Amino acid sequence: MAKLNFGGVEENVVTREEFPLSKAQQVLKNETVAVIGYGVQGPGQALNQKDNGINVIVGQRKDSKTWDKAIRDGFVPGETLFEIEEALQKGTIICYLLSDAAQIALWPTVKKHLTPGKALYFSHGFGITFNEQTGIVPPKDVDVFLVAPKGSGTSLRRMFLQGRGLNSSYAIYQDATGKAFDRVVALGIAVGSGYLFETDFKKEVYSDLTGERGTLMGAIQGIFAAQYEVLRAKGHTPSEAFNETVEELTQSLMPLVAENGMDWMYANCSTTAQRGALDWWKKFRDATKPVFSELYESVATGKESQRSIDSNSQPDYREKLEAELKELRESEIWQAGKTVRSLRPENQKAAAGEGTSSTKEVFRKQALKSESIG
Repeated sequence: MAKLNFGGVEENVVTREEFPLSKAQQVLKNETVAVIGYGVQGPGQALNQKDNGINVIVGQRKDSKTWDKAIRDGFVPGETLFEIEEALQKGTIICYLLSDAAQIALWPTVKKHLTPGKALYFSHGFGITFNEQTGIVPPKDVDVFLVAPKGSGTSLRRMFLQGRGLNSSYAIYQDATGKAFDRVVALGIAVGSGYLFETDFKKEVYSDLTGERGTLMGAIQGIFAAQYEVLRAKGHTPSEAFNETVEELTQSLMPLVAENGMDWMYANCSTTAQRGALDWWKKFRDATKPVFSELYESVATGKESQRSIDSNSQPDYREKLEAELKELRESEIWQAGKTVRSLRPENQKAAAGEGTSSTKEVFRKQALKSESIG
């Protein structure tokens, strides 16, 4: 455990320096880690553990698409890939990585296999924090903890293969064995975390739900749409509006912010951009802060979790979801984005390799696709 200064506040963190992979392997040498669910987080976490020498098995419904994916990824039926209940029985640490709705549905089966001394591992605090809504109340004689990578399972895997690590939070809800800290940190290192910062289940889920609805997806899409629509209404073309709204941000500025910070970005742009950003950022903060406060309260009072549970449990949920996603996918901004992305040099080369001979052909294909959905 190390104490690091984050903007003047000291926090407990775990890095690979004081908890190397060799120590994680030693802690987990007698464990069987059963990854239940092979959808969003499951593949990345299972494969990283496997490559790190951890005894990991996957539990999934047989003959499903994800069962087949696990086989393609190198898990072997009857050896490292099992039906869910058999994996639950074999596992000493249960990595419960199903969706929140699926966790609720499967919980009675999982609970049956949580015998004394086992551990229940989450990557999200939803089920435990909102247990009055989910019914997920673990037995008192098992460890309960979480490791929550701050990104998708795809990013976790990709960064692992690049020799990098994705930051993760960790939390201990229940330490029945006295070994919960070592177990959770060892798993955090084994799944490919760059470093681990301390939290609790409630804070993890409150910040996570706020972030998903806020700057990670909900707010950023809202801001993209607002600026794009204003530019289009003022006579700017779709390509210009998209480039000034999305492309420059994602392709040029955000990588620099990720590498150096927004303070560096402000100090290293044109004086005109610098002046405008300094004049306007507080206006955007003041305009959106009440919305973020409303959002956080909706999360903290359980309104967001209940809405998620209620909507996901509806028999026509998938159909309604697809209609909403279709509206977003077919909106002008993201259709314009398809064409812009196709014109990136790296995509031009890829298209040429597939037999597309010219920029004109790329435009033709995009036009046909737009007409087919218009």
